[in-house]
Formats: sequence, structure tokens, C-alpha cells
Amino acid sequence: MSGPLAGIRVIELARILAGPWAGQTLADLGAEVIKVEAPEGDDTRRWGPPFIDRGDTQEAAYFHATNRGKASVTADFRTPEGQQKTRELVAGADVLIENFKVGGLAKYGLDYASLSALNPGLIYCSITGFGQTGPYAHRAGYDYIIQGMSGLMSVTGPAEGMPHKVGVAVTDIITGIYASTAILAALHERTRTGLGQHIDLALMDSAVAIMANQAMNYLATGTAPTRLGNFHPNLAPYQVVPCCDGHIIIATGNDAQYQRLCNLLGLEALAEHPDYQNNAKRVSRGTELSDLICEKTQNWAKDALLTACESQGVPAGPINDMAEVFADPQVIARGLELDMQGMKGVRSPFNFSAHPDLQHSPAPKLGADD
Repeated sequence: MSGPLAGIRVIELARILAGPWAGQTLADLGAEVIKVEAPEGDDTRRWGPPFIDRGDTQEAAYFHATNRGKASVTADFRTPEGQQKTRELVAGADVLIENFKVGGLAKYGLDYASLSALNPGLIYCSITGFGQTGPYAHRAGYDYIIQGMSGLMSVTGPAEGMPHKVGVAVTDIITGIYASTAILAALHERTRTGLGQHIDLALMDSAVAIMANQAMNYLATGTAPTRLGNFHPNLAPYQVVPCCDGHIIIATGNDAQYQRLCNLLGLEALAEHPDYQNNAKRVSRGTELSDLICEKTQNWAKDALLTACESQGVPAGPINDMAEVFADPQVIARGLELDMQGMKGVRSPFNFSAHPDLQHSPAPKLGADD
């Protein structure tokens, strides 16, 4: 392997998404990641259609989205042989990632206390729905449920009707990213102490943490934010607008951008109107301002309005489907679509001057490295 983490060995006792996403992130950075799977494999190998056909094997595209760059070995933790095989792997490892229920690995002798005695330098990262402590620690964690419990769905979707989830399992993914960040911090600390440690990551914690301005809006006012559809709670105009052939996004972040938008739409009187002269006033009159702007934008074609916005320094962008994403000149220029030994994938977003050609390989076949 090449990359900033070359020489780091990671044992992944994880399946589905959050744990494997952390493992894939470390693999993308050059770590050797050995995925230890039950004899039947990670559940997501069967989460299709669609499936990726590799001649002698067929796995779901979902599995390939989160297991790039790893090796695969099989071990049945219920057997002494499987437990011993795993311990032998851990003995020479730097990091272990697991997402079993709290206490689920202790009966196999694969918990932190047991494995840190074997390998005192081990960074042991546990990922669960609700963490190792608290009244919900025993519960299974599912992204959809966490999106609801964390407040994310309370601010997602139209103002009327039912709340909406985000279109990908975002709390799983962000927990995987937080996990990889925590692992890197623990590895850095190990250079000073020589000792590993246990990292406790929870989907619920991560989901609450990413509520960002929405959480602070509540803490600052005591009023829970509500769903605003495609409007922004702190900026205006910052929204989807209609065009004669679809919709685009316009996202003004300051007074000057707002004024330029008004001028290009022929709303010069609105640019300096005292009711909208600063962001706070625009937010307080967001609906009426939106109506005035949308009345103008609906007469424009999407491409023409996007071109006009770019020429005038007004932040705007299209609403792409995935086909349009991978045909976008910027996505093409950044090389985000991978071709890994004839298999397509999505490149990690890392770009290092010292490692301009990070290596990526396809997700492993089950037990390929036994």
C-alpha cells in the first residue's frame, strides 16, 4: 500500500456501513485493512439489486460502495479456531474497528480488555448506535431511527406534511468519518505514550454533533427549529428557485451578492429596499422575498440563469441527478469516478501533494485472503 498511512494495519470486525466506512477511509489513506467476515460474509454483499458481477462472484453495489481497498478473511467467532485466527491478526495490528452490540465480543474474548492485554498498543474503536454507556446503550442503532432521534428529520423536508430523511445513510457515514478522525488522533497520541486506547463512537452522538447551526439556533433561543423545505434558517435568499425548464439553487451569503441578484433579475428597487437591506431583515421576510424572486426566475431557462449568476458573482448551482454528476466537467477534472481493474467506483476526496496518486483497489471477494 502507498499513502500517508502506509505501514498501519487495521483489523475490521465490522459490517453494514459505519464501521466499514471508517475502514475504507483508512484504506484510502494507505493503511492495510483486513476485513474479518463471518463465513457467510458482510450482510451488504447481498443488499441488492443492483449487483456487481465479477464472473465467479456477485456482490451488491452497496457492498462495493464501502469496502474498497481491503483484504478479506473469514472467521467464525463462535469457534475456538475463529477466535484464535482473529487474535493472531490483532497481535500484529495497530487498529481494530468493530460495530457489535455493547459487550457482544466479550464472550468470544475479542473485547477491548482481552485484546489490549494481548496488544497494549492497539487502538480499539467501537461503533454502536448509542455508545457504550447510557440508558439506550443496549439498543441496536439504525441510521433511519437515529436521523429521527437526533433532530435531523425535524429540520428536513417541506414545512407541511411528514418529516423526511436524508437520501443517504448520513449518520452512518459521518460516524465512520468521525471514527477515522478519532483513530488518527489516537495513533498520534500513541507515538508519545506507546499505548493504545478504547474509542467509543455512537451514531446518536455523531448525528447530534453535526446539527451545527440548527443546534446552536435552539441553544441560543430555546426555540426548536422547524422544517423549512428548501429555505435556510439563517440566510435569505438561499433556496431552490423555479425556472421555465426545472429548478436551480441560488445561495446568496451577503448583502452584495443579494444586490447583484436583484439587479440581474430586473429587481433594482428591491436591491436597496429598506425592508431587505440586510440579511436579518431578509430572513424575517423570507417568504415574501422568495415570491418576488421566483416570479422573475420562472421566466428564465436554467442554463441561462446559471450563466448570468456566474457572470455577476452570484452563487448558484444546478440540481443534478447522479448521471449529471458524473458528466459534470468539475467531477471529471477531479477524477472522482474510478476505474479499478475494470470496476467503477468513487474516488476518496483526499488530495496530498506528497501522494498525488493514491492507490484504490476494488472491494475484496469473500475470503480472498484466507
